Amino acid sequence: MSEKARIRWLCRRGMKELDVLLERFVSTEYDDLDEREQAGLRELVEMEDPDLYALVMGRMEPETAVQADLLSRIRQYQRPQGTAR
Repeated sequence: MSEKARIRWLCRRGMKELDVLLERFVSTEYDDLDEREQAGLRELVEMEDPDLYALVMGRMEPETAVQADLLSRIRQYQRPQGTAR
């Protein structure tokens, strides 16, 4: 299994909101991430749903600058596609 396929599998969450958000991000951005960012994303998707959700919603602080950057980028996918920011 490729690393991207593994990440996609880990994006299948118990929370539909996270499923949709993470899948959109991985589908669109993963191939452009450098190794450091891919490792940061892997750390995020290996978290438990409540912790990851708290990070995505800004209720918890990320542990690293890489995670903070990724979370900022992931949040852009909260809006329905095709709507203004």
